[in-house]
Amino acid sequence: MSPARPFGASIFVALSLWAAVAPAVEPGAWIDLTHPFDGATIYWPTEKGFQFDAGANGPTAKGYYYAANRFTTAEHGGTHLDAPRHFSATGQTSDAIPLDRLVGEAVVVDVSAECAADPTYEVSPDDLVAWEAAHGRQFVDVIVLVRTGWAAKWADRKEYLGTAATGAAAVAELRFPGVSPLAAKWLVEQRRIKAIGIDTASIDHGPSTRFGAHVAFCGANVPIFENVASLDRLPATGAFVAALPMKIAGGSGGPLRIVARIR
Repeated sequence: MSPARPFGASIFVALSLWAAVAPAVEPGAWIDLTHPFDGATIYWPTEKGFQFDAGANGPTAKGYYYAANRFTTAEHGGTHLDAPRHFSATGQTSDAIPLDRLVGEAVVVDVSAECAADPTYEVSPDDLVAWEAAHGRQFVDVIVLVRTGWAAKWADRKEYLGTAATGAAAVAELRFPGVSPLAAKWLVEQRRIKAIGIDTASIDHGPSTRFGAHVAFCGANVPIFENVASLDRLPATGAFVAALPMKIAGGSGGPLRIVARIR
C-alpha cells in the first residue's frame, strides 16, 4: 500500500466534507444516476457517439399522434455497463449477468477531495481500508460506487476527459481519476462486492494503458458501471441501487439506467 496521511485525520476530513456538501435527500426518494443520451453524450475518443434520428413524428390522418425514432450507439459510452466479457474471454456477457449483481445496497466511497488535487488520482487499498474503518463495515454484498466529483464536469468534454480531441491519438491525452489495479485486486480477492461504479469515463484512470482494474474486476465477473451521475446526492451508506442495462445477447456492455432509493 502507498503511504497514507494520518489515519484519524483522514476519517475526520472525509466525514466533515460529506457533512458540509451532501444535499439533504428525503428517505424514500428516488435519485436518477444516469446521464441522458443525446448528441452531447460523452463517448471514448475512438467512438462516434450517440446518434438519434427522429422519425416523421406528428398527427396522423386518422387523428392520433404517433412518434417512432431510431438511434445508433456503441456499447460503451454515456452511463453504461461494462459486462465482464469486456476484458475477459470467459466473463459473463451483458445478458448473462445475474440480476442480483445489478440490484442491492450501495455504498459510496468519496475521494472527490483527493481527485480535485490530482486529476489522475487512483483509489488505493488504503482508501478502501480507511472507508471501512470510518463506517464500521466491510465491502461485502454491496454495490460500491466511487465518487470522484467528475460528474460535475459532464457538460465540458475537455474537462471531463482531459481532452476534447477524438480519434485514436486522443486516447493518450485522457486525464481523469479511477480505481488502481491494486485496489481492484484487493476488492475481488479480500472482499465480496456485487458490482462497482464510478462517475468517470473508465474504472481505470485516464493515463492507463494496461487497464488493470478492468482486468481484475472482469476476471472475477464483477460488473462495472461507468459515467454514473449524481453520486453527490447519495449518502455513504443507506441507499438501494438498481442498475439495469440493455439486455444485449452476447454483449460486452450497453446503455444503463441506474437509479438509487434513499432508505
